[in-house]
Amino acid sequence: MFVDRVRIWAIAGNGGDGCSSFLREKFVPKGGPNGGDGGNGGSIILRVNPHLNNLVHLKFQPHIFAEKGVKGMRQTKTGKSGQDRIVDVPPGTSVFHLPTTEDTFERAANDSNGELVADLVSEGQTFILSKGGRGGKGNVHYKSSTHQAPTYFQKGTPGGRGQYILELKSIADIGLVGFPNAGKSSLLGKISAAQPKVAPYPFTTLQPTVGVVEYPGYKRVTVADIPGLIEGAHEGVGLGHDFLRHIERCRVLAFVLDMAGSEARDPLDDYAQLRTEIKLYEAELSRRPHFVVANKIDLESAAENLARFKKRFRAKVIPISTLDGTGMDTLKREIHSRLRAEKPDPA
Repeated sequence: MFVDRVRIWAIAGNGGDGCSSFLREKFVPKGGPNGGDGGNGGSIILRVNPHLNNLVHLKFQPHIFAEKGVKGMRQTKTGKSGQDRIVDVPPGTSVFHLPTTEDTFERAANDSNGELVADLVSEGQTFILSKGGRGGKGNVHYKSSTHQAPTYFQKGTPGGRGQYILELKSIADIGLVGFPNAGKSSLLGKISAAQPKVAPYPFTTLQPTVGVVEYPGYKRVTVADIPGLIEGAHEGVGLGHDFLRHIERCRVLAFVLDMAGSEARDPLDDYAQLRTEIKLYEAELSRRPHFVVANKIDLESAAENLARFKKRFRAKVIPISTLDGTGMDTLKREIHSRLRAEKPDPA
Protein backbone atom coordinates (compact mmCIF):
# COMPACT_ATOMS: atom_id res chain seq x y z
CA MET A 1 0.00 0.00 0.00
CA PHE A 2 1.27 3.44 -0.94
CA VAL A 3 0.10 6.33 1.26
CA ASP A 4 1.24 9.89 0.53
CA ARG A 5 -1.22 11.89 2.64
CA VAL A 6 -2.31 11.30 6.23
CA ARG A 7 -4.01 13.20 9.04
CA ILE A 8 -2.46 12.77 12.47
CA TRP A 9 -3.14 13.95 16.01
CA ALA A 10 -0.01 14.77 18.03
CA ILE A 11 -0.27 14.99 21.84
CA ALA A 12 2.94 15.78 23.72
CA GLY A 13 3.46 14.79 27.34
CA ASN A 14 2.41 17.04 30.20
CA GLY A 15 5.04 18.30 32.59
CA GLY A 16 5.10 16.68 36.03
CA ASP A 17 3.93 18.66 39.06
CA GLY A 18 6.43 19.93 41.60
CA CYS A 19 6.46 18.36 45.05
CA SER A 20 5.60 19.95 48.37
CA SER A 21 7.37 18.18 51.23
CA PHE A 22 9.54 18.91 54.27
CA LEU A 23 12.66 17.30 55.67
CA ARG A 24 11.84 14.68 58.29
CA GLU A 25 14.97 13.23 59.89
CA LYS A 26 15.97 12.31 63.41
CA PHE A 27 17.73 15.11 65.26
CA VAL A 28 16.71 17.61 62.59
CA PRO A 29 13.75 19.44 64.08
CA LYS A 30 11.72 21.70 61.84
CA GLY A 31 13.49 20.58 58.65
CA GLY A 32 12.96 22.95 55.77
CA PRO A 33 11.17 22.36 52.45
CA ASN A 34 12.72 19.73 50.20
CA GLY A 35 10.14 19.15 47.44
CA GLY A 36 11.74 18.43 44.05
CA ASP A 37 10.79 19.60 40.59
CA GLY A 38 8.58 17.71 38.19
CA GLY A 39 10.05 16.22 35.03
CA ASN A 40 9.47 17.75 31.61
CA GLY A 41 6.99 16.10 29.26
CA GLY A 42 8.22 14.37 26.13
CA SER A 43 7.96 16.12 22.76
CA ILE A 44 6.83 14.67 19.43
CA ILE A 45 9.54 15.11 16.83
CA LEU A 46 9.44 14.37 13.10
CA ARG A 47 12.70 13.11 11.58
CA VAL A 48 13.55 12.52 7.93
CA ASN A 49 14.47 8.91 7.20
CA PRO A 50 15.75 8.32 3.63
CA HIS A 51 14.85 4.63 3.86
CA LEU A 52 11.11 5.44 3.86
CA ASN A 53 9.17 6.22 0.70
CA ASN A 54 5.60 6.70 1.96
CA LEU A 55 3.48 7.39 5.06
CA VAL A 56 1.69 4.06 5.43
CA HIS A 57 3.12 3.54 8.94
CA LEU A 58 1.03 6.52 10.14
CA LYS A 59 -2.23 5.72 8.35
CA PHE A 60 -3.40 3.14 10.89
CA GLN A 61 -1.84 4.80 13.95
CA PRO A 62 -2.77 8.45 13.52
CA HIS A 63 -2.78 9.31 17.25
CA ILE A 64 0.74 9.93 18.48
CA PHE A 65 1.51 10.37 22.18
CA ALA A 66 4.67 11.23 24.08
CA GLU A 67 5.35 10.32 27.73
CA LYS A 68 4.32 12.55 30.60
CA GLY A 69 6.82 13.94 33.06
CA VAL A 70 6.91 12.33 36.52
CA LYS A 71 5.98 14.33 39.60
CA GLY A 72 8.80 15.69 41.76
CA MET A 73 9.77 13.80 44.93
CA ARG A 74 11.02 14.40 48.43
CA GLN A 75 14.67 15.14 49.18
CA THR A 76 14.69 17.59 46.24
CA LYS A 77 14.59 14.74 43.75
CA THR A 78 13.52 15.77 40.27
CA GLY A 79 10.92 13.61 38.59
CA LYS A 80 11.88 11.70 35.46
CA SER A 81 11.30 13.53 32.20
CA GLY A 82 9.02 11.92 29.63
CA GLN A 83 10.73 10.33 26.66
CA ASP A 84 10.47 12.14 23.34
CA ARG A 85 8.54 10.36 20.60
CA ILE A 86 10.55 10.29 17.35
CA VAL A 87 8.42 9.75 14.24
CA ASP A 88 10.29 8.98 11.02
CA VAL A 89 8.96 10.38 7.74
CA PRO A 90 10.28 10.12 4.16
CA PRO A 91 12.16 12.97 2.47
CA GLY A 92 9.79 15.42 0.81
CA THR A 93 7.19 15.46 3.58
CA SER A 94 5.28 18.73 4.02
CA VAL A 95 3.59 19.39 7.36
CA PHE A 96 0.35 21.39 7.55
CA HIS A 97 -1.19 22.50 10.85
CA LEU A 98 -4.97 22.29 10.96
CA PRO A 99 -7.09 24.61 13.12
CA THR A 100 -8.91 22.84 15.96
CA THR A 101 -11.32 23.71 18.71
CA GLU A 102 -8.92 23.95 21.62
CA ASP A 103 -11.34 22.81 24.32
CA THR A 104 -12.59 19.71 22.55
CA PHE A 105 -9.74 19.00 20.14
CA GLU A 106 -12.35 18.27 17.49
CA ARG A 107 -11.52 17.07 14.02
CA ALA A 108 -10.84 19.99 11.67
CA ALA A 109 -13.58 20.27 9.06
CA ASN A 110 -11.53 21.39 6.06
CA ASP A 111 -8.03 20.15 5.24
CA SER A 112 -7.46 23.04 2.83
CA ASN A 113 -7.28 25.48 5.77
CA GLY A 114 -3.99 23.96 6.90
CA GLU A 115 -0.96 26.21 7.35
CA LEU A 116 2.41 24.95 6.11
CA VAL A 117 4.69 24.78 9.14
CA ALA A 118 7.55 22.57 7.91
CA ASP A 119 9.00 21.15 4.71
CA LEU A 120 11.23 18.17 5.48
CA VAL A 121 13.58 17.30 2.62
CA SER A 122 17.07 16.61 4.01
CA GLU A 123 18.26 13.37 5.61
CA GLY A 124 18.22 13.66 9.39
CA GLN A 125 16.25 16.93 9.37
CA THR A 126 13.98 17.24 12.40
CA PHE A 127 10.95 19.30 13.38
CA ILE A 128 9.27 19.54 16.78
CA LEU A 129 5.63 18.85 16.02
CA SER A 130 4.34 19.22 19.60
CA LYS A 131 6.56 20.38 22.46
CA GLY A 132 6.39 18.68 25.82
CA GLY A 133 5.13 20.55 28.88
CA ARG A 134 7.55 22.06 31.41
CA GLY A 135 7.87 20.42 34.82
CA GLY A 136 6.64 22.41 37.81
CA LYS A 137 8.93 23.66 40.59
CA GLY A 138 8.90 22.07 44.03
CA ASN A 139 8.34 24.05 47.22
CA VAL A 140 12.10 24.15 47.89
CA HIS A 141 12.28 27.04 45.41
CA TYR A 142 9.90 29.22 47.41
CA LYS A 143 11.63 29.34 50.78
CA SER A 144 13.03 32.63 51.97
CA SER A 145 14.18 34.30 55.18
CA THR A 146 10.64 35.49 55.80
CA HIS A 147 8.82 32.43 54.51
CA GLN A 148 10.67 29.39 55.78
CA ALA A 149 7.92 26.80 55.40
CA PRO A 150 6.23 27.32 52.02
CA THR A 151 3.72 24.69 51.00
CA TYR A 152 3.24 26.10 47.54
CA PHE A 153 4.47 24.13 44.55
CA GLN A 154 4.10 24.70 40.83
CA LYS A 155 2.04 22.46 38.60
CA GLY A 156 3.48 21.19 35.34
CA THR A 157 2.33 22.83 32.12
CA PRO A 158 0.27 20.88 29.57
CA GLY A 159 2.08 19.44 26.58
CA GLY A 160 1.42 20.82 23.13
CA ARG A 161 -1.23 19.18 21.00
CA GLY A 162 -2.32 19.67 17.44
CA GLN A 163 -3.87 18.19 14.35
CA TYR A 164 -1.76 17.95 11.21
CA ILE A 165 -1.76 16.83 7.61
CA LEU A 166 1.43 15.16 6.41
CA GLU A 167 1.75 15.24 2.63
CA LEU A 168 4.50 13.52 0.68
CA LYS A 169 5.81 15.08 -2.52
CA SER A 170 8.36 12.89 -4.28
CA ILE A 171 11.88 14.26 -4.54
CA ALA A 172 13.44 13.64 -7.95
CA ASP A 173 15.56 15.51 -10.49
CA ILE A 174 13.40 14.52 -13.47
CA GLY A 175 9.64 13.91 -13.51
CA LEU A 176 8.16 11.71 -16.25
CA VAL A 177 4.72 13.09 -17.10
CA GLY A 178 2.25 11.64 -19.57
CA PHE A 179 -1.10 10.04 -20.22
CA PRO A 180 -1.74 6.38 -19.36
CA ASN A 181 0.05 3.84 -21.58
CA ALA A 182 2.54 6.38 -22.92
CA GLY A 183 5.39 4.13 -21.76
CA LYS A 184 6.68 5.97 -18.69
CA SER A 185 7.15 2.86 -16.57
CA SER A 186 8.86 0.99 -19.40
CA LEU A 187 11.16 3.96 -19.92
CA LEU A 188 12.11 4.14 -16.24
CA GLY A 189 12.89 0.43 -16.28
CA LYS A 190 15.17 0.92 -19.31
CA ILE A 191 17.29 3.78 -17.97
CA SER A 192 17.47 2.78 -14.30
CA ALA A 193 17.50 -0.26 -12.04
CA ALA A 194 13.90 0.40 -10.98
CA GLN A 195 11.39 -2.34 -11.73
CA PRO A 196 8.00 -0.64 -12.01
CA LYS A 197 4.96 -2.69 -12.96
CA VAL A 198 4.39 -2.73 -16.72
CA ALA A 199 1.18 -4.01 -18.33
CA PRO A 200 -0.85 -3.20 -21.49
CA TYR A 201 -3.77 -1.47 -19.78
CA PRO A 202 -4.39 2.06 -18.43
CA PHE A 203 -3.46 3.05 -14.89
CA THR A 204 -0.97 0.25 -14.37
CA THR A 205 1.04 2.69 -12.27
CA LEU A 206 -0.86 3.66 -9.14
CA GLN A 207 1.96 5.28 -7.21
CA PRO A 208 5.05 7.34 -8.05
CA THR A 209 8.18 5.28 -8.59
CA VAL A 210 11.65 6.77 -8.33
CA GLY A 211 14.62 5.24 -10.18
CA VAL A 212 18.30 6.15 -10.17
CA VAL A 213 20.18 6.68 -13.43
CA GLU A 214 23.92 6.03 -13.13
CA TYR A 215 26.56 8.10 -14.93
CA PRO A 216 30.36 7.80 -15.13
CA GLY A 217 32.24 9.29 -12.20
CA TYR A 218 29.72 7.99 -9.63
CA LYS A 219 27.18 10.62 -10.65
CA ARG A 220 23.51 9.86 -10.15
CA VAL A 221 20.21 11.32 -11.30
CA THR A 222 16.84 10.46 -9.80
CA VAL A 223 13.87 10.05 -12.15
CA ALA A 224 10.25 9.80 -10.98
CA ASP A 225 7.56 7.94 -12.91
CA ILE A 226 4.40 9.95 -12.17
CA PRO A 227 1.17 7.91 -12.62
CA GLY A 228 -0.76 8.74 -15.79
CA LEU A 229 -2.73 11.97 -15.80
CA ILE A 230 -6.12 12.44 -17.40
CA GLU A 231 -8.08 15.48 -18.51
CA GLY A 232 -9.30 17.47 -15.50
CA ALA A 233 -6.54 16.21 -13.21
CA HIS A 234 -5.98 19.74 -11.87
CA GLU A 235 -9.55 19.65 -10.51
CA GLY A 236 -9.03 16.29 -8.85
CA VAL A 237 -10.52 14.18 -11.66
CA GLY A 238 -9.20 10.64 -11.39
CA LEU A 239 -6.53 10.85 -8.75
CA GLY A 240 -5.84 14.46 -9.79
CA HIS A 241 -3.86 16.29 -7.14
CA ASP A 242 -2.65 12.98 -5.69
CA PHE A 243 -0.49 12.64 -8.83
CA LEU A 244 0.25 16.25 -9.73
CA ARG A 245 1.79 17.21 -6.40
CA HIS A 246 4.55 14.66 -6.97
CA ILE A 247 6.06 16.75 -9.77
CA GLU A 248 6.32 19.93 -7.69
CA ARG A 249 9.88 19.21 -6.54
CA CYS A 250 11.20 17.96 -9.90
CA ARG A 251 13.85 20.23 -11.41
CA VAL A 252 13.02 19.27 -15.00
CA LEU A 253 9.87 17.74 -16.52
CA ALA A 254 9.96 15.17 -19.31
CA PHE A 255 6.68 14.82 -21.22
CA VAL A 256 6.44 11.23 -22.43
CA LEU A 257 4.19 10.95 -25.51
CA ASP A 258 2.93 7.97 -27.46
CA MET A 259 4.14 9.48 -30.74
CA ALA A 260 2.60 6.64 -32.76
CA GLY A 261 -0.89 7.33 -31.35
CA SER A 262 -1.30 3.63 -30.70
CA GLU A 263 -4.08 4.26 -28.17
CA ALA A 264 -6.14 6.17 -30.76
CA ARG A 265 -4.87 9.44 -29.31
CA ASP A 266 -3.22 12.37 -31.09
CA PRO A 267 0.21 13.04 -29.48
CA LEU A 268 -0.06 16.74 -30.36
CA ASP A 269 -3.32 17.06 -28.46
CA ASP A 270 -1.86 15.03 -25.59
CA TYR A 271 1.07 17.41 -25.22
CA ALA A 272 -1.16 20.48 -25.29
CA GLN A 273 -3.50 18.95 -22.73
CA LEU A 274 -0.68 17.95 -20.39
CA ARG A 275 0.77 21.47 -20.50
CA THR A 276 -2.67 22.90 -19.76
CA GLU A 277 -3.31 20.58 -16.80
CA ILE A 278 0.01 21.49 -15.24
CA LYS A 279 -0.49 25.22 -15.77
CA LEU A 280 -3.97 25.10 -14.24
CA TYR A 281 -2.66 23.14 -11.26
CA GLU A 282 0.25 25.50 -10.58
CA ALA A 283 1.41 28.26 -12.92
CA GLU A 284 5.03 28.05 -11.74
CA LEU A 285 5.25 24.43 -12.88
CA SER A 286 4.37 25.42 -16.44
CA ARG A 287 7.55 27.53 -16.49
CA ARG A 288 9.72 24.66 -15.24
CA PRO A 289 12.36 23.50 -17.80
CA HIS A 290 11.05 20.60 -19.84
CA PHE A 291 11.54 18.51 -22.96
CA VAL A 292 9.56 15.89 -24.86
CA VAL A 293 10.27 12.15 -25.04
CA ALA A 294 8.66 10.80 -28.23
CA ASN A 295 8.11 7.13 -27.39
CA LYS A 296 7.12 4.25 -29.71
CA ILE A 297 9.09 5.78 -32.57
CA ASP A 298 9.52 2.26 -33.97
CA LEU A 299 5.85 2.09 -34.96
CA GLU A 300 4.68 2.98 -38.47
CA SER A 301 2.75 6.21 -37.85
CA ALA A 302 5.29 7.71 -35.42
CA ALA A 303 7.48 9.42 -38.06
CA GLU A 304 4.54 11.29 -39.57
CA ASN A 305 3.28 12.41 -36.16
CA LEU A 306 6.76 13.49 -35.14
CA ALA A 307 7.06 15.71 -38.22
CA ARG A 308 3.69 17.28 -37.43
CA PHE A 309 4.71 17.80 -33.82
CA LYS A 310 7.93 19.63 -34.72
CA LYS A 311 6.04 21.99 -37.03
CA ARG A 312 3.56 22.92 -34.32
CA PHE A 313 5.73 23.01 -31.18
CA ARG A 314 9.22 24.32 -30.48
CA ALA A 315 9.98 21.97 -27.59
CA LYS A 316 13.13 19.82 -27.65
CA VAL A 317 12.18 16.28 -28.74
CA ILE A 318 14.08 13.04 -28.05
CA PRO A 319 12.73 10.15 -30.19
CA ILE A 320 12.99 6.78 -28.41
CA SER A 321 11.61 3.28 -28.37
CA THR A 322 11.42 1.41 -25.09
CA LEU A 323 10.81 -1.77 -27.10
CA ASP A 324 14.10 -1.91 -29.02
CA GLY A 325 16.15 0.61 -26.98
CA THR A 326 16.39 3.29 -29.68
CA GLY A 327 17.46 6.69 -28.35
CA MET A 328 18.19 5.64 -24.75
CA ASP A 329 21.78 6.91 -24.77
CA THR A 330 20.65 10.20 -26.33
CA LEU A 331 17.97 10.56 -23.67
CA LYS A 332 20.42 9.95 -20.83
CA ARG A 333 22.78 12.58 -22.26
CA GLU A 334 19.90 15.06 -22.52
CA ILE A 335 18.91 14.43 -18.91
CA HIS A 336 22.48 14.98 -17.74
CA SER A 337 22.98 18.17 -19.74
CA ARG A 338 19.62 19.60 -18.64
CA LEU A 339 20.40 19.13 -14.97
CA ARG A 340 23.85 20.64 -15.33
CA ALA A 341 22.24 23.78 -16.76
CA GLU A 342 19.69 24.12 -13.95
CA LYS A 343 20.10 25.36 -10.40
CA PRO A 344 19.77 22.69 -7.70
CA ASP A 345 16.31 21.96 -6.34
CA PRO A 346 13.78 24.64 -7.28
CA ALA A 347 11.64 23.63 -4.27
